[in-house]
Parts: sequence; C-alpha cells; structure tokens
Amino acid sequence: MKYALISDVHSNLPALEAVLADIDGREEIGAVYHLGDLVGYAPWPDETVALLRDRRVPGIAGNYDSTVATDYKHCGCKADSLRGEELSHLSYEWTRSHVLPETKRALWELPFRMDLRPMGGHKSRPQIILVHGAPTLNTLYWTEDRPDTFCTKMAQAAGAKEGDLIAFGHTHKPWHREVKGIHFLNTGSVGKPKDGDWRAGYVLVEAAEEIEAVEFVRVEYDLERATEGIVQSELPDEFADQLYAGGTPKPVEIP
Repeated sequence: MKYALISDVHSNLPALEAVLADIDGREEIGAVYHLGDLVGYAPWPDETVALLRDRRVPGIAGNYDSTVATDYKHCGCKADSLRGEELSHLSYEWTRSHVLPETKRALWELPFRMDLRPMGGHKSRPQIILVHGAPTLNTLYWTEDRPDTFCTKMAQAAGAKEGDLIAFGHTHKPWHREVKGIHFLNTGSVGKPKDGDWRAGYVLVEAAEEIEAVEFVRVEYDLERATEGIVQSELPDEFADQLYAGGTPKPVEIP
C-alpha cells in the first residue's frame, strides 16, 4: 500500500491542484490523506477546503484549522520576529473574516489525529499515526534539531511502537528519521514551503508488513497565479515574496 501525505496547504489553491494532479498520475497510490493547516496566508480558503472535500481526501485539523473553527484569539503560529508575528495576526484575521460558514464547519469537524493500519484493523502493526504538530498539541513545533529523546517522548505519548511511523507537518520543512525502530516523518508543505525550495512538497509512504519506503516529492505549480492572487487580495504582499523564496526572504545587504 502506498500513501500520499499532504500537509500545510495554507489556502494555496494552485499548489494543491498541482499536487493532486501529480498524485493522480501515480497509479500505485492507494490513498491520500492531509495533515491539516488547510487555510491561512493565501486567498483561497473556501476553494481549498471544497476541493479536498470534493476529492474525498480525509485528514486532520492543523492549528490554523482548529483556531479558525473555534474563533480562538490567535492562530497558534510561532514567529521569529516582531514583523513575522504581526503578519501571522494579519493573515489570521483576514482568514477568519473571509471563510464561509460551511468552510468553518468543515474545519471544526476535522479530528485531531488519525491512525492507519496498512495490513488492516485485525493486525496491530505497523501503524501510521497522523498528527499535525505533535501527538500532544497541534501547535507544537517538532523541528529536525529536536533530540532523539524528544522523539521517543512523543512516540510514547502517541502509543507508537517499533515498526510504526508518526507523520506530522506544521514546520513546513520536510525530514525523516528513525529512532529505536520508529519512523518520524515531517511531510513538509504543499502551499508554503520554508526550506528554500518554492515547489509544493508532499510525501509518499509505502507500507505493508513494515514501513518499506519514504519518498519526498516536489512539484512545480503556477507560482505566478498564486502570488498574483495574494497581491490582488488584502493580504500582505510579503506572503507572495515568501512563496518565491521558499520561505522568508533573506534581507537585502546594502553595500
């Protein structure tokens, strides 16, 4: 069984369309799941949620999804600067004021976590555990520099055992590590990568009696359409710059 895992679309409809088209071209994929953060930062929250609904792609709630759904005071986003924090608030307020009631309801209905068993529910292993940030909170940033002890702690919280895989997103930077026989996989981001590569990213996981392979996939999409959509909206133009840069643009050095 081969799974396609997508995460952190963040209302980037052109990127999502390109990723789904790429998935459609791969006959070996048996199922597609999303790991949350469907909305925020780009001007197509309703269209993004509707497309995944129409395609019957199941998934879980990211921090952006659950905070928009519950009208929380902020999006649960972590910023590395005062401007970054300001931008997160601007994006959150724009999204909350523009989503349709049915979109908000769809976000509210998303579960916190999903468990997959490639060999069927009559077999206990392996498990593929889908969360957004971590098994404890969807706002927790699980970065690649976290020590093995942190990974083990999260595995215990999730009930994961040797041979299982925990997949998550939230940081928008893809990585894969194995600790004590448990796979830890960050799927990266479809719509807002932060690893310096502007292309949309997702992951293929092949699993049967064990986790057999993990493959990171990058897909080119209509970047101009995405950035023009941001610029023509009331969202800050900086979000378009971030898409071009594959993350936060480096400051321009003045000679």
